[in-house]
Amino acid sequence: MASEVPAYAGYIFDLDGTVYLGEELIPGADDTVAALRARGAGVIFVSNKPIATGRSYAEKLTRLRIPANLEQVLTSPMALAHYIAAHHEAPRVLALGEEPVLSELRAIGCRLVESATEADIVVVSWDRQVTYARLDEAFQALRRGALFYVTNPDVICPLAGGSEVSDAGAIMAYMEACSGRTPDHIAGKPSPALAHVAMARMGTTPEQTLLIGDRLETDLVCGKSAGCATATVLSGVTEEADLAALPLDRRPDYVLGSMGELI
Repeated sequence: MASEVPAYAGYIFDLDGTVYLGEELIPGADDTVAALRARGAGVIFVSNKPIATGRSYAEKLTRLRIPANLEQVLTSPMALAHYIAAHHEAPRVLALGEEPVLSELRAIGCRLVESATEADIVVVSWDRQVTYARLDEAFQALRRGALFYVTNPDVICPLAGGSEVSDAGAIMAYMEACSGRTPDHIAGKPSPALAHVAMARMGTTPEQTLLIGDRLETDLVCGKSAGCATATVLSGVTEEADLAALPLDRRPDYVLGSMGELI
């Protein structure tokens, strides 16, 4: 669907809609990744979803014939933990999030606290058990000056069958509305932070890196914001009409029917 894609030193792949759809591998995805690795390119798989662990994604990819280990997977909680570790030493964190978030914070030495008066940082993520009391405690911490960090800004998460549920971005919007503040750092797409961590892992520069995804508002914006080359695949939510509606300066560098066309 586009001119031949040149070789890059590093590739950042979105997962659902790009590498697989639910439990079904996109045709040719396994051969594409194998070919990239055979020529020595770095490959990182990224996801905004903060309620699944990096290990679970590595296991799923391996099950779908794309061998992957934890170093080759990057989630928004993992990217946020990387940022916190680089900027803080054993901070006290009040977290609105589930175990995949909490375990990443513990792993870098964060001290998880329950009280607003103790918190240096408020971490906001997708929390399906959040209560008004917890929301208010986080609000009070932000009022007292705690830093405001977010795993991912997705307002909704699509489910199989076409239904949707609220995601971390909805909780972020609640905290913004009551505190009058905007996040000090967002780790997930469309922020470029996820791509920056991925490139650091691969040892590549933006000019050497191609980010491939199916969502214009997250994957494409993340790649462009990070200075990477970008490729949009039509195997997920984006259609050709969506691309045609974009201004020229916001379009991807390459358009592919699926990642099987990358090689």
